[in-house]
Amino acid sequence: MAGKGKASKPVPRLERYAPLDVKIKPKLGGGVLKELVVRELPSRKVIHYALAYINASIHAGDNGRVLGYDNSHDYSHKHYYGTVTPDPFDSYEALYERFQREWMDIALRHVNKGK
Repeated sequence: MAGKGKASKPVPRLERYAPLDVKIKPKLGGGVLKELVVRELPSRKVIHYALAYINASIHAGDNGRVLGYDNSHDYSHKHYYGTVTPDPFDSYEALYERFQREWMDIALRHVNKGK
């Protein structure tokens, strides 16, 4: 007699967004921006994200990562000049906007020598 097994859960489809790195012109502070977002489909729920501003001329530690946000290691957190602190995640869109403002502020302060 064939046994009735549990129905297996469907494997969620994933959408991975990882654009090419963006190189920042030296007159705008220099460095590189990196982005990765993985969403579950069809819900579009963000299950993994990583944003980073890399500029070794500003910060040599942490592989040059001056600023970053990700949810690796099972929690949302912020990297800032080598320090990692928990950072609550509301939405990827809000986080992306905040990251844009913060890295631009850091880069412009670097260009203007901290002024």
